[in-house]
Amino acid sequence: MEKEILSVKMVSQHQSKDSGSKKNEGEELKMVAPQDKSSKKMKFASSSAETEPTSQTTISNDSKTGRGMSTMPRVVKRKLQKLRPIVEYNKRGKGIGQAHSEMQSYIGVLARSRVPLVDKKWSEIPKDIKEQIWEAVDMAFVVGQGGKNSVLSSAAKKWKDFKSTLTRHYILPYTNDKEKLSQPPETYKFIEKAQWDAFVASRLSKDFESVHSQHAQIREKLENNHRLSRKGYAGLEDELEETMPGVEIDRSTLWKRARQDKHGSIPDPKVAEKAKKIDELQKQVSEGKVSVYGSNDVLTMALGPEHPGRVRAVGSGISPRQYFNLPKPQRVSFDDRLKDSLRVLLQEETKKMEAKAREEALRMEARTKQLVEAEREHFLRRKKKDTAKNGKHQEDEQKEEEKKEEEKEEENEKEDEEKHDDKVIEVGDYSNMEAPSSLKTLCRYVETTLMPEEKILQFTIDKEVFGRERDTFLLPEDITQFAGMEEIGATVVAVYMRYLHDVLKKANMTSMVGFIDPATVSANSGTIADRSRLVAGRLQKTDGEQIFMMPYNPGLVSLTGFCFYDFQ
Repeated sequence: MEKEILSVKMVSQHQSKDSGSKKNEGEELKMVAPQDKSSKKMKFASSSAETEPTSQTTISNDSKTGRGMSTMPRVVKRKLQKLRPIVEYNKRGKGIGQAHSEMQSYIGVLARSRVPLVDKKWSEIPKDIKEQIWEAVDMAFVVGQGGKNSVLSSAAKKWKDFKSTLTRHYILPYTNDKEKLSQPPETYKFIEKAQWDAFVASRLSKDFESVHSQHAQIREKLENNHRLSRKGYAGLEDELEETMPGVEIDRSTLWKRARQDKHGSIPDPKVAEKAKKIDELQKQVSEGKVSVYGSNDVLTMALGPEHPGRVRAVGSGISPRQYFNLPKPQRVSFDDRLKDSLRVLLQEETKKMEAKAREEALRMEARTKQLVEAEREHFLRRKKKDTAKNGKHQEDEQKEEEKKEEEKEEENEKEDEEKHDDKVIEVGDYSNMEAPSSLKTLCRYVETTLMPEEKILQFTIDKEVFGRERDTFLLPEDITQFAGMEEIGATVVAVYMRYLHDVLKKANMTSMVGFIDPATVSANSGTIADRSRLVAGRLQKTDGEQIFMMPYNPGLVSLTGFCFYDFQ
């Protein structure tokens, strides 16, 4: 009887305590790199504090006459001896080595024997059964931090594969042989007859037949199938690192080797053609004729773009960001982007209005200085003439001088009026205005209907605009001032806000932008404290996520603008 000698590394109980409990479920797997790549011996953790650290144990492998159901007696024997192999992982957290292979086999045994054979999803299996599987694996192996999730994921897959094996090999081939289907297979005698009968009935139903047919068609369309069996890409990479020391093993090499048979050839002609293309690209890269970067490597060039969220030839559970070291994308919702864009737009408009206000303030300041200086000169001249002894002559001269000053002031005022008139469009001449046709139509309506009949426009502003419902009206003068780009009042601003609210409502943006009634912040609404309370009351009635718009007049010039608040 062949015997296998295993080197056992013993550590104390508190050193080998597994950290894959619930509090560490979310952490990454602990990396344990093998110290000697050429050695296939497993490292062990012993729970016996009395065992010598360098001791060795001999475990025998019972010879088998044929392939039957695996029960993993070696694992059970080691559990009795309180020996726990340490599962090793590669740099990407994928299990490798003999201990990992034995652990996967043991997980398969537990999934087949402890999980009921029912036509359900893994998520519907009771949690206590899953906990039993994890505890059994945890007692037999040191799986590292966060290992519970990976163990249960593996158990879910193996349970699903077990049901698929029973369906394909023991049920579908005997659909017309009820005697064959009356008892569970000899290999799996542990299956209860009641569970077996229910499972067979579910697999022979019309619903399952339809699902099975669809999956079979999908399976037939798969190309480039690998030949790795249970070893996986992680095991293949581990083998190649031993046989090809110092050589970088990239995805293209793994993909090609995974499709070779034991003689090193690729039976499938289509796959062989793609492997040849990989060889050519690898040669061009080594010669410097082709450059690779990030996900655009040799394998992508040979097979085409990657499927979103997947990485070929590295095994399951590896994301593009993990493999290619891509930066983590920042997830920004559409509402957040819209809010940011709106804030930038409002800030730009505010800066423009502030610049215009400063410009007007400087102009008014210069005009004021000019008038003060002129008044001062006039006063000095009058004083000088009053002190002169030639009274009558001086009086005549003074009158003449005053007349000149008055004429000069009238001329300056006339120039200011002319400059102002240049900026104002006469509403009566609306036909020549550079304005939208709708505004011209409104002016025509004011001229032909409202003014002759002394009518006003009266309507109601809904509660959802300013937080309270109120009636308002527009005079013909309000409309003509608006059309002529003159100073407008709070009523016109309120009407504009109502229109803007309708536009935002159609775009489903009313939850982002709110309005404050101009009447609550005007000078006629009481003291500053009263107006502040009205504004605070309006803000308190919101959800705290809106940008508020309200009229703003700096008080220096006749200017109407907006002041924007983001109430947090």
